[in-house]
Amino acid sequence: MTTHSVLLRRFAKLNVYKAKHGIAPHKPLLLLVVIELAEAGSISTRLNLTAELSYRFDCFWKVVAHRRTQLPNVRLPFHHIGGDKLWSPFDEHDRPSKDKSITTWVELVSDFREALRDTEFRHFARRVLIATYFQPAERRALYSLLDMDVPDDDAEAINAMFEAPDDAHASGRDGRFRIDIVTAYDFTCALTGYRVTTITGGAIVDAAHIHQFSDSRNNDPRNGMALCKNAHWLFDTGLWSLDDEFRVIVAKEQFAEAAPQQTPLSDLSGRKLLLPDDQRHWPDVKHIRWHRKHRFQGI
Repeated sequence: MTTHSVLLRRFAKLNVYKAKHGIAPHKPLLLLVVIELAEAGSISTRLNLTAELSYRFDCFWKVVAHRRTQLPNVRLPFHHIGGDKLWSPFDEHDRPSKDKSITTWVELVSDFREALRDTEFRHFARRVLIATYFQPAERRALYSLLDMDVPDDDAEAINAMFEAPDDAHASGRDGRFRIDIVTAYDFTCALTGYRVTTITGGAIVDAAHIHQFSDSRNNDPRNGMALCKNAHWLFDTGLWSLDDEFRVIVAKEQFAEAAPQQTPLSDLSGRKLLLPDDQRHWPDVKHIRWHRKHRFQGI
């Protein structure tokens, strides 16, 4: 039996808690996140418990939130996957960790690390995890989130058991949009430069649509940018927008503000938007023009 076959068998037999609302999804969701990071070239021998890892896990968690009462906690699978012989957990002092509360990094088993470099293994590993641990509508959402084709036999089961499979598809696409936007902007508000993340998956920024989603139905990353809560509301309200050169324009005549401890919105007029390093994630000018025409309240 090949190493890849052994690992796939291990994926199919994870030590997971089986509750009345279905198999606990923590481990398979985190493994799906790790596979995605490996595909992006972000996996080495050591995997740290970071805000980005937690945020991605939280986005995947949305798929199963309908049947789970507790909030997502990435520390659980991050530590306990060690029992499935895929990695070993360590604390901040590089000592083997005995509890999830002190695990800060893990060392991937060499066979697993090497397998993650293989495109075919990543494909089959995703299929095994999705098919084994998730309900039909959840599977559809995950296929969508991961931009994977739905297998013919799975599509038949989903359509037979759920009245609105498109809702699951939309959930997956929304998760993909959040991950692509927030990570592309490095969890930083494109307007203010403010960045706050937490190890529990929290981030101060939202993945904001430029051309309103209810009108465009467009979750392409170029129809979005990362904005903190205040900047997002101000943008959706139309109190600021962008010109074609990504400079901020402000509808100064439409509001009054007081900001003694921070930079007021009116002072940001003319500032260049803080854009991702990768130009493929820069906003599309056609969406900016839509916002200026249909949402911006200024001249």
